[in-house]
Amino acid sequence: MSNTSSQLDVEREEIDLPLPELRGSLPLAEALAHRRSRREFAAGRPTPAQVAQLCWAAQGITEGEQGLRTAPSAGATYPIALFVVEPDGVYRYEPSGHRLRRLLTGDVRARLQAAAEDQPCVGEARLCLVLAVEVGIVAARYGRRRGWRYGLLEAGHVAQNVLLQATALGLAGVPVGAFEDRQVAHDLGLRPGLHPVYLLPIGVPSARVPRGGAS
Repeated sequence: MSNTSSQLDVEREEIDLPLPELRGSLPLAEALAHRRSRREFAAGRPTPAQVAQLCWAAQGITEGEQGLRTAPSAGATYPIALFVVEPDGVYRYEPSGHRLRRLLTGDVRARLQAAAEDQPCVGEARLCLVLAVEVGIVAARYGRRRGWRYGLLEAGHVAQNVLLQATALGLAGVPVGAFEDRQVAHDLGLRPGLHPVYLLPIGVPSARVPRGGAS
């Protein structure tokens, strides 16, 4: 994948992403003020550079020696796995190396929409980020009850990072939590132990004014 490409190179098993921008043009306060949940998107798709920036905002490494990331994590256990769903396929983001690894080829968005109570935003968005929690990683240190709590808290941190970054990039998205967990895991081919907890459809915002359900 290159900065000039309009889509991911589905012929490659691993895709090096463009380096993230560490200086943004939109102050954080403005991103907070302008963030809205948007469920309708225009026809355009996020560029590879924007996909890379969103992945970095979610789980990018910000300190190499200890492997610290953009979102806080209980005991730096980092149980969140980030999956990128595009019309061309499904990819897993690998923070070390800042790259994507292709898992599936083909468009699974219609199946994700069906699993998400048929919410159109899931199937229509040209990009959907999926957050999954590997609870066992945290439970090994804190026990299963706290493992779940910490994993869900971390997913919230990650989702907010993504939505604010999308706003700063001129994109929009919406957090979706209503879906059949097992069906989403099956559609993405997730291995046992990975539990999907968030769908984040993201795209170029539609010119239409959001309906009253925007938050």
